Amino acid sequence: MFWRSAGRALRALALLQLQPPARTAPLPPRGPAACYGTSVTSAKIQVNGVYLHYQQTGEGSHAVLLLPGMLGSGQTDFGPQLKSMNKQLFTIVAWDPRGYGKSIPPSRDFPPDFFERDAKDAVDLMQALKFEKFSLLGWSDGGITALIAAAKYPNLIHKLVVWGANASVTQEDVRIYSGIRDVSKWSEKVRKPLEELYGHKYFAETCEAWVDGISRFAENSDGNICQQLLPDIKCPTFIIHGEKDPLVPQAHAEYIHKHIKGSRLLLMPEGKHNLHLRFAKDFNREVENFLC
Repeated sequence: MFWRSAGRALRALALLQLQPPARTAPLPPRGPAACYGTSVTSAKIQVNGVYLHYQQTGEGSHAVLLLPGMLGSGQTDFGPQLKSMNKQLFTIVAWDPRGYGKSIPPSRDFPPDFFERDAKDAVDLMQALKFEKFSLLGWSDGGITALIAAAKYPNLIHKLVVWGANASVTQEDVRIYSGIRDVSKWSEKVRKPLEELYGHKYFAETCEAWVDGISRFAENSDGNICQQLLPDIKCPTFIIHGEKDPLVPQAHAEYIHKHIKGSRLLLMPEGKHNLHLRFAKDFNREVENFLC
C-alpha cells in the first residue's frame, strides 16, 4: 500500500532504543553471480509455481530485498531506493509479489495465509537468485511479510528494516481500511499510476479484496497477524514510523519494537505512510547506516 501525501520539511528525527542490536560481520562476496553496476535490470523467475518479476541493481556484497505494500511493486514503491541506495555496498532486489505489478498471472487473492505465502515466495526468490543471506526492507504489507520471513527463516536474514507495518489488526484499523475501499475516492495522484499499471477493474477489485482479507484478522484473538512470531526474530531490527501516518497508528510500531529484543525505533515527526518516498534522502541515509 502506498499513500502519497503532501508534507512539510522534515524537522527532526527521534530515536528510541531498547538496547543496541548485535552487529554482525559484513557478508562475504557472493561469488561468480553477475554484477549490475548502476543500471537496473528487470526479469522474471519461476518460484513456487509462479513467475515472479523482480528488478535488480548494484554490485555490493550485501544483498537487500525490498518488499512493497498492498498493490505495490518495485517500480511503483521503491524508485528512490533503486536509484540512490549505495550500489557499491549493496545489491538491491525489488520484487513484485504474486498477483501484483508484473507478477501476473496469477490474479492476486487473499487466503488466510497470504502473508506467510508471500514470505516463502520472497525467501525462495532470493535463494533462486543465489543469495545465501540477505537483508529485508519491508513497507506496509511488505513489512508484515518481512517480519514473518525474519522469524521463520532466521538463518537467511542478515538485518531487518520495517516501516508502516503492523502485527495485528484492531477495530480502528478496520475502520481505516474501510475508508480506502472505494478507489474512486483516492486522490488522482495516488490512483492514476495504479490504474495505468493494472487497469481500473483489476485495481478496484483487488483493493476491495485486500480490505476484506486483512480485515478478517480482526476476528482473531487480539487481532493477531504475526504477534507470536516477533520474539523469534533474532536479527538486528530497525523499525521506522511516521508520526503523521494516517493508515497505521503509532501503537503498532511501538508494539513491534517492544516485542523484538534489541530492536531500534525511529520516529519521523513529519513522516506519513510513504515516508521513504517523501523523505527519501533521510530514509536512505538512516537505512544504509543501519545496514552497514
